[in-house]
Amino acid sequence: MSTTLLFIELAIVLAMIFIGARVGSIGLGMYGMVGVFLLVFVFGLEPGNIPIDVMLIIVAVITASAALQAAGGLDYMVELAARFLRRHPSHITFYAPLTTWLFCILAGTAHTCYALLPIISEISLKAKIRPERPLSVATIAASLGITGSPVSAATAAILSQSLLGAHGVGMAQILMVTIPSSLVAILVASFVQNFVGKPLEKDSEYQRRLQAGLLDEETAAEKKEINPRAKWAVLVFLLGVVLVVLFGSFPSLRPSFNGTPVSMNSTIEMIMMSIAALILLVGKADVRKAVQGNVFSAGMVAMVSIFGVAWMGSTFFEGNKDLILGAVGGLFTQWPILFAIPLFLMSIMLFSQAATVKTLYPVGLAMGIPPLVLLALFPAVNGYFFLPNYPTEVAAIGFDRTGTTKIGKYVVNHSFQLAGFITTFVSIGLGYLIIQFL
Repeated sequence: MSTTLLFIELAIVLAMIFIGARVGSIGLGMYGMVGVFLLVFVFGLEPGNIPIDVMLIIVAVITASAALQAAGGLDYMVELAARFLRRHPSHITFYAPLTTWLFCILAGTAHTCYALLPIISEISLKAKIRPERPLSVATIAASLGITGSPVSAATAAILSQSLLGAHGVGMAQILMVTIPSSLVAILVASFVQNFVGKPLEKDSEYQRRLQAGLLDEETAAEKKEINPRAKWAVLVFLLGVVLVVLFGSFPSLRPSFNGTPVSMNSTIEMIMMSIAALILLVGKADVRKAVQGNVFSAGMVAMVSIFGVAWMGSTFFEGNKDLILGAVGGLFTQWPILFAIPLFLMSIMLFSQAATVKTLYPVGLAMGIPPLVLLALFPAVNGYFFLPNYPTEVAAIGFDRTGTTKIGKYVVNHSFQLAGFITTFVSIGLGYLIIQFL
């Protein structure tokens, strides 16, 4: 009977995730909360742990990023990146993904790449390079940057004292594993992508659009007036990133109370909220613009989603812990790298690295999977590229006027699939090798 109840409860959890994902926006969080209600009030499970720490870190980091956007800092960074890419059009397939990856590492969110996608498409078209090649890897690289960013919600989740932070995994270890593994993975994917598809001038869809006069007009990226104080806002934001890395790598620098250093969660929250205030000050930005930008909106959606979905996952697992561990715990204990599969599948449904981490990493630790192995498997939470409905993928398809970046007849055979799997496999493999030396 207990096994039957387990599958009924699992079906409810998956149904709420599926419905929430279809609704979109904050729907994932709302339907996740419906799942929590059903598990508690109908099936009698004790409520699990609410991911308060990750939610507060999202608020702090997104507030700083939104302040940077309001001060024109993101526009300033995009302008610098555009100048660099336009000076090297023949290497756009390599440089574009590295640029979006770096943007995401610094800002902690993949949504920073939107402004770069039309620029990448424009440069590729002028250089007669198939836009699908750089756009596909650049979009995937932006997501991969989240698992290498010291200020992303997913990294903060891993660092929390309820997960790997309690097992001695600090910021230094995370960056030592994620940065080199993701960098090499992006370079490998870019190299392979150079051979994908026909040359632009031989592509039938491009020729059709060219003959139909759909490509006659020049489409330069929209020029925005840059706040003259934007560069100071960028420097202040980078100072915040440096401080997070510094205090995360050297716990002794944090104040101690009763012999225990201030937690990294609290440190990130204090630093980034303070940095947000300083950005508004030096950038002379209107605080109302910060809450009206797409960065703040996307961050709040992520927070609501994590609130509902991660709480539902925690409630389900804690209520069925013994049964779940007895059924599959041995498999993952013997072959811990296989835990990448549920991480990948869950991220497809949740559309959030942080939510996937908070939902499944406690399960992995309970199964006895070594913390460093879980760190090496971190890139597996980027699996939402599998279905081409994530906003960055949709945007990349829309910005490619040549039609080479597309969704195939069977939906899953889309332009981002190859780059996504290459970066996932290579980054996990390299990460697994790196942890052998830690």
